[in-house]
Amino acid sequence: MPNDLINTDPIVAQNFYLEIDGEKLLLSGVSGLDIELDVVTIQQNGKDGKKQSIKTLGTSLKVPDLSITRMAPMDAMADPVWKWFKQIHDGGFKGTDRASNRKNGSIVFYDTTLAEVGRFNFFNGWPTKISTDAVSTDSNDPVKETITLVIERLERVK
Repeated sequence: MPNDLINTDPIVAQNFYLEIDGEKLLLSGVSGLDIELDVVTIQQNGKDGKKQSIKTLGTSLKVPDLSITRMAPMDAMADPVWKWFKQIHDGGFKGTDRASNRKNGSIVFYDTTLAEVGRFNFFNGWPTKISTDAVSTDSNDPVKETITLVIERLERVK
Protein backbone atom coordinates (compact mmCIF):
# COMPACT_ATOMS: atom_id res chain seq x y z
CA MET A 1 0.00 0.00 0.00
CA PRO A 2 1.47 3.41 -0.93
CA ASN A 3 2.55 5.83 1.80
CA ASP A 4 0.89 8.83 0.15
CA LEU A 5 -2.67 8.03 1.22
CA ILE A 6 -4.49 10.68 3.23
CA ASN A 7 -4.01 9.85 6.90
CA THR A 8 -5.75 12.84 8.48
CA ASP A 9 -9.29 14.15 8.34
CA PRO A 10 -9.81 17.24 6.20
CA ILE A 11 -10.68 20.61 7.70
CA VAL A 12 -14.46 20.82 7.63
CA ALA A 13 -15.44 24.38 6.81
CA GLN A 14 -18.22 24.82 9.33
CA ASN A 15 -16.57 25.84 12.60
CA PHE A 16 -14.73 29.13 12.25
CA TYR A 17 -14.57 32.38 14.15
CA LEU A 18 -13.24 35.91 13.93
CA GLU A 19 -11.01 36.63 16.92
CA ILE A 20 -10.46 40.30 17.60
CA ASP A 21 -9.88 42.23 20.81
CA GLY A 22 -10.14 39.00 22.84
CA GLU A 23 -13.63 38.21 21.52
CA LYS A 24 -14.71 35.29 19.34
CA LEU A 25 -17.40 36.15 16.83
CA LEU A 26 -19.11 33.22 15.12
CA LEU A 27 -19.05 33.46 11.32
CA SER A 28 -21.09 31.73 8.64
CA GLY A 29 -18.72 32.49 5.77
CA VAL A 30 -15.26 33.83 4.98
CA SER A 31 -13.59 34.69 1.70
CA GLY A 32 -10.36 36.45 0.81
CA LEU A 33 -7.99 34.12 2.62
CA ASP A 34 -5.64 34.43 -0.35
CA ILE A 35 -1.90 34.45 0.12
CA GLU A 36 -0.39 35.36 -3.22
CA LEU A 37 3.14 36.23 -4.27
CA ASP A 38 3.67 39.39 -6.28
CA VAL A 39 4.82 38.71 -9.85
CA VAL A 40 6.82 41.20 -11.90
CA THR A 41 6.41 41.01 -15.67
CA ILE A 42 9.08 42.38 -17.97
CA GLN A 43 8.47 42.80 -21.71
CA GLN A 44 11.47 42.79 -24.01
CA ASN A 45 12.51 41.98 -27.51
CA GLY A 46 14.46 38.78 -27.80
CA LYS A 47 16.49 37.29 -30.61
CA ASP A 48 15.15 38.04 -34.05
CA GLY A 49 13.09 40.94 -32.61
CA LYS A 50 10.39 38.67 -31.20
CA LYS A 51 8.61 40.10 -28.18
CA GLN A 52 8.89 37.98 -25.07
CA SER A 53 7.48 38.21 -21.60
CA ILE A 54 9.58 37.30 -18.59
CA LYS A 55 7.95 36.78 -15.20
CA THR A 56 9.86 36.83 -11.95
CA LEU A 57 9.20 37.02 -8.24
CA GLY A 58 8.30 40.46 -6.89
CA THR A 59 9.28 41.79 -3.51
CA SER A 60 6.03 41.45 -1.60
CA LEU A 61 2.86 39.51 -1.01
CA LYS A 62 -0.41 40.75 -2.46
CA VAL A 63 -2.87 41.66 0.26
CA PRO A 64 -6.55 40.72 -0.14
CA ASP A 65 -9.63 42.23 1.45
CA LEU A 66 -11.40 39.84 3.81
CA SER A 67 -15.11 39.31 3.42
CA ILE A 68 -16.80 37.75 6.44
CA THR A 69 -20.44 36.75 6.74
CA ARG A 70 -22.36 36.25 9.95
CA MET A 71 -25.84 36.42 11.41
CA ALA A 72 -26.83 40.05 11.92
CA PRO A 73 -26.64 41.02 15.60
CA MET A 74 -29.86 41.80 17.45
CA ASP A 75 -28.39 45.03 18.86
CA ALA A 76 -25.96 46.49 16.32
CA MET A 77 -24.89 49.35 18.59
CA ALA A 78 -23.76 46.85 21.27
CA ASP A 79 -21.87 44.72 18.72
CA PRO A 80 -18.05 45.11 18.68
CA VAL A 81 -17.79 45.19 14.87
CA TRP A 82 -20.54 47.80 14.51
CA LYS A 83 -18.95 49.90 17.28
CA TRP A 84 -15.60 49.70 15.48
CA PHE A 85 -17.18 50.64 12.12
CA LYS A 86 -19.10 53.54 13.69
CA GLN A 87 -15.96 54.81 15.45
CA ILE A 88 -14.13 54.99 12.10
CA HIS A 89 -17.17 56.42 10.28
CA ASP A 90 -17.73 59.16 12.85
CA GLY A 91 -14.13 60.00 13.72
CA GLY A 92 -11.87 58.77 10.94
CA PHE A 93 -8.21 58.17 11.66
CA LYS A 94 -6.93 60.82 14.04
CA GLY A 95 -3.46 62.21 14.45
CA THR A 96 -0.29 60.54 13.37
CA ASP A 97 -1.01 57.22 15.10
CA ARG A 98 -1.70 54.80 12.21
CA ALA A 99 -2.82 52.11 14.64
CA SER A 100 -5.55 54.22 16.27
CA ASN A 101 -8.48 52.35 14.67
CA ARG A 102 -6.68 49.50 12.93
CA LYS A 103 -6.74 46.10 14.61
CA ASN A 104 -5.00 42.77 14.38
CA GLY A 105 -7.06 39.60 14.53
CA SER A 106 -7.47 36.05 13.33
CA ILE A 107 -9.79 33.80 11.39
CA VAL A 108 -9.65 30.50 13.29
CA PHE A 109 -10.86 27.06 12.13
CA TYR A 110 -11.92 24.32 14.54
CA ASP A 111 -12.63 20.63 13.98
CA THR A 112 -15.79 18.89 15.17
CA THR A 113 -14.29 18.47 18.67
CA LEU A 114 -13.59 22.23 18.71
CA ALA A 115 -9.81 21.74 18.62
CA GLU A 116 -8.06 24.49 16.64
CA VAL A 117 -6.89 23.17 13.26
CA GLY A 118 -6.17 26.32 11.25
CA ARG A 119 -5.42 30.00 11.84
CA PHE A 120 -4.97 33.01 9.58
CA ASN A 121 -3.67 36.14 11.33
CA PHE A 122 -4.37 39.55 9.79
CA PHE A 123 -2.74 42.85 10.64
CA ASN A 124 -3.86 46.50 10.62
CA GLY A 125 -7.39 45.70 9.51
CA TRP A 126 -10.46 47.90 9.60
CA PRO A 127 -14.03 47.56 8.36
CA THR A 128 -14.93 49.52 5.23
CA LYS A 129 -18.37 48.11 4.51
CA ILE A 130 -21.19 46.28 6.28
CA SER A 131 -23.88 44.90 3.96
CA THR A 132 -27.12 43.53 5.35
CA ASP A 133 -29.05 40.90 3.36
CA ALA A 134 -32.22 41.83 1.57
CA VAL A 135 -35.30 41.13 3.67
CA SER A 136 -38.69 39.88 2.55
CA THR A 137 -41.99 39.09 4.28
CA ASP A 138 -42.19 35.73 2.51
CA SER A 139 -38.84 34.45 3.84
CA ASN A 140 -37.95 32.51 6.97
CA ASP A 141 -34.21 32.93 6.48
CA PRO A 142 -32.17 34.60 9.21
CA VAL A 143 -30.77 38.02 8.34
CA LYS A 144 -27.05 37.92 7.57
CA GLU A 145 -24.53 40.66 7.11
CA THR A 146 -21.30 40.72 5.15
CA ILE A 147 -18.40 42.77 6.48
CA THR A 148 -15.47 43.86 4.33
CA LEU A 149 -12.18 44.23 6.22
CA VAL A 150 -9.23 45.84 4.48
CA ILE A 151 -5.97 44.49 5.84
CA GLU A 152 -2.28 45.19 5.37
CA ARG A 153 -0.93 41.66 5.85
CA LEU A 154 -2.23 38.09 6.09
CA GLU A 155 -0.34 35.03 7.38
CA ARG A 156 -1.39 31.43 7.75
CA VAL A 157 0.21 30.25 10.98
CA LYS A 158 -1.51 26.92 11.53
